Amino acid sequence: MAGEKKPGSWKVPLAGLGGFILGAATVLLVVTLYGQLGGRPPEPRTVSPPPPMAASPAPTPAAPETERPAAPVPTPGTPAPTAPRPSVLPAAPPPADLAARQLLIPVQGVQPQGLQDTFDNSRSGGRVHDAIDILAPRNTPVLAVEPGRIVKLFTSAKGGLTIYQFDPTETYCYYYAHLERYAPGLAEGNQVARGQVIGYVGTSGDAPANTPHLHFAITRLLPQKNWWQGEALNPYPILRRGR
Repeated sequence: MAGEKKPGSWKVPLAGLGGFILGAATVLLVVTLYGQLGGRPPEPRTVSPPPPMAASPAPTPAAPETERPAAPVPTPGTPAPTAPRPSVLPAAPPPADLAARQLLIPVQGVQPQGLQDTFDNSRSGGRVHDAIDILAPRNTPVLAVEPGRIVKLFTSAKGGLTIYQFDPTETYCYYYAHLERYAPGLAEGNQVARGQVIGYVGTSGDAPANTPHLHFAITRLLPQKNWWQGEALNPYPILRRGR
């Protein structure tokens, strides 16, 4: 009968469609494999390394601490130091008893108004003078400021020819330095009178050769009564009261 479809005729188009789909998938697979196997390989990824960390600065070592050396303390039985003058403590006000004695100016012919206060003047090596300088012509007689005992005749590089004299109570020590020479017959242990000639002005030690003078100091003795130790006293106000 015309126009009537045969049973099973719908299977032909369906089979063609399936074949087409299968072929397309095959072609796509071949192209993909060819691209991976025969084509240019993909470029590798490059990763920039992180920027280097700045090196930490090396720690600066702390400066070592330094200490000023302490002054040596003499012990019993040790020889006397070779210092040119007594080691002294910081200056103290003039004691009333010493000021009242009216000590003699230790350089013959010098008047109180001719004295200069050089007690606090600086000296080499960071030292303080702790004394006064009394200028006078070379070989002018040096006089004992009051009665007392000669405890030491000493020679050193700085002080030159020196004399250490204790006062009558052995409370104070008088120091005479830069002498040209000692008075004839002067010896340790001698008792001297006020105004007695004990030496002569000079420039021994480190005194300038063209500036003869007497370097004069007073110290208050410590309990040990060592001639090289004491508390510095300014002679200037004491001698200004003297005659």
